[in-house]
Amino acid sequence: MSYDPIDHQFERGMQQRRQVLGDTWVDRSVANATNFNADFQNMITRFAWHEIWGRPGLDHKTRRVIVLAITIALGRWEEFELHVRAALLGTDDSRLTPDEMKEVLMQSAIYAGVPAANTAFAHAQQILREVGEQIGYSLTPSAPAASFHSGDGRTACSPRYTDGSDSAPRARLHYSVRAPRNGKAPRHTVVLSHAIGCDLSMWDALADLLAADCQVIAFDHRGHGSSESLAGLYSMADLADDAAHLLREIDSGPVLWIGLSMGGMVGQELALRHPQLVRALVLANTTSVYPEAAQQAWQQRMTTVREQGIDAIADAVMGRYFHDGFRAAHAATVARFRARLTSTDALGYIGCCHAVGTVDTTARLAQIKAPTLVIAGELDQGTPLAMSQTLVDGIGGAQLAVIANASHLSAIEQPQAFAALVLDFVSAL
Repeated sequence: MSYDPIDHQFERGMQQRRQVLGDTWVDRSVANATNFNADFQNMITRFAWHEIWGRPGLDHKTRRVIVLAITIALGRWEEFELHVRAALLGTDDSRLTPDEMKEVLMQSAIYAGVPAANTAFAHAQQILREVGEQIGYSLTPSAPAASFHSGDGRTACSPRYTDGSDSAPRARLHYSVRAPRNGKAPRHTVVLSHAIGCDLSMWDALADLLAADCQVIAFDHRGHGSSESLAGLYSMADLADDAAHLLREIDSGPVLWIGLSMGGMVGQELALRHPQLVRALVLANTTSVYPEAAQQAWQQRMTTVREQGIDAIADAVMGRYFHDGFRAAHAATVARFRARLTSTDALGYIGCCHAVGTVDTTARLAQIKAPTLVIAGELDQGTPLAMSQTLVDGIGGAQLAVIANASHLSAIEQPQAFAALVLDFVSAL
């Protein structure tokens, strides 16, 4: 029978400790061990670093966040500073960026108290001053009043505009801009264009994903959300020109346009009228033209809203937006979209109904030269698969993807599948 002189619990713990804290810190700690604290060093190496950090149930990045939060809550600032340095200077996937560190401290303010978070920010800022050059980060003056919620983006409203070359006024559009969270120049500028009866918030989840390395612009079409309504009936050209004016106001450069339903129709018209503004297109649950019966249905919808209000059509619209199974399983989501629809300005909604019902780009689709992904919903009754196929047949090189078990608002019913298609398309641009 052999005897193994290696204490494997200790060695495994030491390996975890070095991986998380770095060799320099661990070597210094070991060198400072004495006959008084060596037993303690052995215990924490075996129990903290092996028994806990060595468990595969959570990755090291998650465990870093837990430790930071607990040390803030308990006011253990020496330990907090140790883990802040280790997290910022880490070289593996467990490293935290300064922005991720900030989010840990922000959330700690709610659950551990503002005074604790205030102290944590002071300690973390001092460490950032010391290690900023090593990690490519610098602290710069910033006005609190100019701060904004990173999940909403910086919001603004475009100016109302007309000139001698364009007698039709452009509506003032409410929009948001999310800068790339990686702090680098944007990989692309993406514009998210919503369906009729919705607003820019329908894109929140996708916008946050894309903003990892892209600039993301989302906006409310005229007559929707916080954007202005203009009198009269609108054309798709009106909506496309609204968007073009907004993009020029922002100085966006060519964009990847992602539009669903009405948003996809606007994207087609924008690519035709202002091709220099469109780098690529994602056209989801949309069409280039409606058959005569559907055009008449849009006219009837306008009449109903004009005479009875939007609430009179709300249940029917929800039946188009979402299939039966989704409505049964996600009643709260359906209720949220119904509330958004019924609170839409009636005149603006009627104006956009006219633009949607009279859309007609089929004969001009071949003029669209931008790379295009067309997304269809397997269960979509409003814009069935045949309409998507027309787009693919008409736009040179266009790709078609069909999302299973999705109706008209496929980005809401199947957000993971929708996002995966978009991210794959973006990665190939």
